Amino acid sequence: MEMRSLFGEESQSHVLESSVKIGTSRSPFIKERITLLFEAEILEDLFIQVNTLQLCGATFKVTYVKNSGQKKSERDGFEKRRAIEREIGLHIVGKADLRHPDRLFGVMNVNRRWVFGEYKKSESVWFRHQQKPNSYSTALSTRVARAVVNIAIPKPEGIKAIDPCCGIGTVLVEALSMGIDMVGSDRNPLILPGARENIAHFGFDGEITLADIRDITGHYDVAIIDLPYNLCSVISPEVQLEMLQSARRIAEKVVVVTVEPIDEILIKAGFSIIDRAVAKKSVFIREVIVCN
Repeated sequence: MEMRSLFGEESQSHVLESSVKIGTSRSPFIKERITLLFEAEILEDLFIQVNTLQLCGATFKVTYVKNSGQKKSERDGFEKRRAIEREIGLHIVGKADLRHPDRLFGVMNVNRRWVFGEYKKSESVWFRHQQKPNSYSTALSTRVARAVVNIAIPKPEGIKAIDPCCGIGTVLVEALSMGIDMVGSDRNPLILPGARENIAHFGFDGEITLADIRDITGHYDVAIIDLPYNLCSVISPEVQLEMLQSARRIAEKVVVVTVEPIDEILIKAGFSIIDRAVAKKSVFIREVIVCN
């Protein structure tokens, strides 16, 4: 099975969207999104298409979105970008408002074709979550935590999830900020007050209970487990197996974050490994494994 980097090809700065909604605020990688309305090989044809827009009295603004994938020699300069914005704006039937438009449109050159559509920039919600009241030296970074939640729960509607080793609550904060129904638990009573404070600090209301994963009796669609690994929580392969067997029992799908090879233990626990990726920070490597 090919191992992909969590911050590799998926780390795109922008995305074109046609039919599937991709929330820019959900992803820690997507900085911009264009919901495709029109496309053409030459600008003149795009001008004709934008003329058919029905704004119903709404004001608008057009932004030229730079394609970071283009070679520098192929990129349009500042003056040309502004000229294209103005020209497209002149072909839209409506009133332009450069400061507070009702609708914001983007135009972009992709693979030598011009695309036009509704434009939205990411709010970088995850970045604000770095400033939480309590932190833990071995906790996932907010960026990795958000990426893991997206991998585990790409479509949150109707999903009930759990983080049964929630620690300081980093994964919970990211999940709750995306409107995901997730609860948390941990067997360490000393860390739970800090996790609860972190969640409340950002205005979220989430359930966190004192419980060992082996004692959980509920059932969930998804479980995210960042296996303990620091010097204060060394666990043997036997305990890892018990934890993963418990995860197998309580959830249909499990995403495991680990710093050591655990394929054999996962298979012994009854899992099938369906995907994997790595997150690297200097020489420190975490593996993210998706199982069912």
